Amino acid sequence: MAKVFLSLGSNLGDRLRFLRDAMQLIENQDSIKVLKLSSIYETEPIGNVLQSDFYNMVVEIETKLSPRELLRVAKKIEEALRRTRGVHWGPRTMDIDILLYDQKIINEEDLIIPHPEMCRRAFVLVPLIEIEPELKLPEGDLVSHFASRVTNQRIKKIGTLF
Repeated sequence: MAKVFLSLGSNLGDRLRFLRDAMQLIENQDSIKVLKLSSIYETEPIGNVLQSDFYNMVVEIETKLSPRELLRVAKKIEEALRRTRGVHWGPRTMDIDILLYDQKIINEEDLIIPHPEMCRRAFVLVPLIEIEPELKLPEGDLVSHFASRVTNQRIKKIGTLF
């Protein structure tokens, strides 16, 4: 079983409902076991697209799925929650990213692990450190080392999912 960290985010409609629905769909997968959930954080959007704030969280799972199979499951869950792809870094009902998959490094056209932007995003780092404070990247760096670099990004703890 692989240890994996996923990032979930929503900034359209009932953001909390979309996070809950995504978690239900993740938990319904026979090949996935949810281990830990972070708190939910309200965060400002990244990029130059005018849009609402996001609700974000991080989930630690174990899975028998390969990284590619897990990506397919994540995309199906996004589609089930009416995710549309149009504007890069634009608004979305659900966004699921694979942050880390064991200590693997994967660099393919449509699948990069560790997630290439994770160490520059407070909405990933803060909830990730909350559930795994001593987590290391495949290269050996502590994830917490990068948190001091994102203090200019607004992030507010909202509470827990359930």
